[in-house]
Order: sequence, then C-alpha cells, then structure tokens
Amino acid sequence: MNIDELYLKTEEAMGKALSSMGDAFNKIRTGRAQINMLDGVKVNYYGTPTALNQVASVTTPDARSFLISPWEAAILKDIQTALVKADLGMTPQNDGKIIRLKVPELTQERRKDLVKSMKKTSEDARIKVRQARKDANEAIKQLEKKKEIGEDDMHKWMDKIQELTDANVKKVDEATQEKEKDLLKV
Repeated sequence: MNIDELYLKTEEAMGKALSSMGDAFNKIRTGRAQINMLDGVKVNYYGTPTALNQVASVTTPDARSFLISPWEAAILKDIQTALVKADLGMTPQNDGKIIRLKVPELTQERRKDLVKSMKKTSEDARIKVRQARKDANEAIKQLEKKKEIGEDDMHKWMDKIQELTDANVKKVDEATQEKEKDLLKV
C-alpha cells in the first residue's frame, strides 16, 4: 500500500465514524417529528419486511405529529402492527384510512438523559477517529522503516494525518453541540 492509499483509507475510516455518529444522532428523539425517526420501521408487506416509506406516504403536518397514508388500504393494519412493534414511544391512531402518530413531549430529566447518551456516542466517534490516526501513523512509520519513504516524508504525512484528525474531531464537536442545543430546546 502506498502513502496516498493509506491517507484515503484513513480519511474513509474517519468518515465512517462520523457517519455512524450521525445515524445514532438521527435516532435520538428531540420532541419534534422528524421523518427519519421512522426509518427503522419495517412493515410486513405480502410476507416481506419492507421499509415504511416504501408502502406509505409519511408526512409531518405539524412539528409534533406524523401522518401515514398507505398506498393500499389493505395494509393499514400491518402498518399499525409494525409501528407498535417498533416501540417508538408513540401510539398509532388508526381512523380506517390513515394513521396518526403524536410525538410526546420530552421531560427535562429525559432530555438530560438523552444528552448524556448522545455525548457517549460522540466520544465513541472521537475514539474511532483517533484510532484511525494511530493506525495510519503506525503504517507510516512502517513505510519509513522499510525505506519506502524518507524521514521528512514520514513527518509530513503524519502532520497531514493529524490535520485530518483535528478536522474530524472538530466536526464531531460541532455536531454534538448542535444536537445538544436541539435536545435542550423546550
């Protein structure tokens, strides 16, 4: 593996850490209806587990509710069952044509618990970013040891890896602050 491939591999590993943190943040409920909150819901559609957005239209008519309109009236009960099974903390209300979900208010205590959980997730992302840096630096040292790159190049590339690390840690911190603000906003 050459040094450019190593840098790209490191960049990709750090990107995956940020991406998984973002996915985890999206699953944290803030008290407002966000369509991605229902991403994990799978409906039994003719015997096949299918994503909710593939069998129904999902909208947010206001900040605290969802409106789910199935494309086939016959699967309304299956959608309701899937929503109950998903254990979202919301009770589906079926009127025979559509399903409504109300997002409950978050208590201050619950908000603080969510912030604590979110900070653990962001720390895990920072650890993954730093681990990618450590792996890259070890690989760079090995390349220098094998005389594939010179000592000056080794230091130059280690500095580049550090810059990449700093940039990704800053992105983690910014996303964390933004989500924390969002969670604590009443």
